[in-house]
Amino acid sequence: MTITTATTDTDMAEGSALSKDEDDETYWRSQLFLDASEQDAQPDWYPSLSNVSTGMMYNAVLRAHDPEPAEYVTIPIATTGRTAQDRDLELAVANWNMQWEAAQYRSLMFDEEELPSPVRELAERGEFNVVFVPRTRSRYYEHAPLFHLIPKAMLDRHGLPQIRRGLWPFTMDTAEPDRYLPEDFDVRLSRAWASTVWSHLFRKSPLNRFSDSDPIRLLAHNLDFWLPAGTEVVQDVLRGFGETDHGITAHPVHFTDGTVFDGGVRANPRMGGLLWCGEEEAEQIVRQTIETADTHGRLREILEAVRSNRVEEDFSDRWSYAREDFERKLYHKRLKVKVRFVELTETVPVQGPETEVLGNIVTGDFLAILDERDRQVVVLLHSGVTNLTQVAEVMGYANHSAVSKRLGRIRKQAAEFFDLR
Repeated sequence: MTITTATTDTDMAEGSALSKDEDDETYWRSQLFLDASEQDAQPDWYPSLSNVSTGMMYNAVLRAHDPEPAEYVTIPIATTGRTAQDRDLELAVANWNMQWEAAQYRSLMFDEEELPSPVRELAERGEFNVVFVPRTRSRYYEHAPLFHLIPKAMLDRHGLPQIRRGLWPFTMDTAEPDRYLPEDFDVRLSRAWASTVWSHLFRKSPLNRFSDSDPIRLLAHNLDFWLPAGTEVVQDVLRGFGETDHGITAHPVHFTDGTVFDGGVRANPRMGGLLWCGEEEAEQIVRQTIETADTHGRLREILEAVRSNRVEEDFSDRWSYAREDFERKLYHKRLKVKVRFVELTETVPVQGPETEVLGNIVTGDFLAILDERDRQVVVLLHSGVTNLTQVAEVMGYANHSAVSKRLGRIRKQAAEFFDLR
């Protein structure tokens, strides 16, 4: 069963036929990369991402009430030497992706037997919110929502080019990016993205203050962790666009057999346009992406768990506020751990020269902070001389007053030392 929605006569397959010589590398590079002199390469215009209105293809859309998160599925899509079958696949992918508002119900918009493989195979599996992208080595099309948030200075730092304005969702591959992007594009992109979001995660401690194995650093580099949040933000922005005027008032829709569909409504397509443009707007979208990752990925819980369980190997040799805070807490904890009384076994352990044996208890660190006379009081008390007058006599005092004062001072030092206050 399919939902009845009229379409326009626009033929994207014809539009996909490129007039330029596919071997003209200069032309193809210009289709992919910006020249520094172009307006779109300037900070007020770059980075940016756009959308082509579904109204260019359809008079109406199915708008899901409760859309599921979008997922990306990569499929082989030819960019050179296209056959008729290649163009049919490209057109089907463009139509499928442009129905992004239908989300998991988009398969209901098509007659499955008319869809080419592999789109048909996925549509036959049921309700999945899938965006198709070309299968590439660089994974550029999958990560485009993240790439087109990174400012030029950050791209330069990581050896990445300025790619022309991005488009979401994918409709057509016009330049075959793998031919011109660096072999390690995905690695460079992960580093550039991590550097872009890091200041929002740690404002006072730069990325290079942490080791390569630091859990948060690894998380910041993980593009697949951030992509769902970035894609959701893209769709949230698009849902704020106005509708094209195709004379449709949102209303329940019917299957071709007459039954009512309760998962969404039939409505005008939304307008297309720029989702963001320039560094300032991109910075706002980065913040929204982090907030969305926190909402659904519990980002702050992850960060707090890592911060609470750090080890010294998480940091590089460089100083940072985060390392200083960690070491301050670490040494405070070590103080508590080191200052402890240890029961002796039958075999007396080897102790250092600063350690004293008190009956069946060994202590070193606490006695080390006492002066000689205070230490003598503690030793006498633990050796069985428990009467203050006897302690005074042993130490040569006329009465126990001096011993009482020393005990008061020792108790205060012990409370501070063992953090008992």
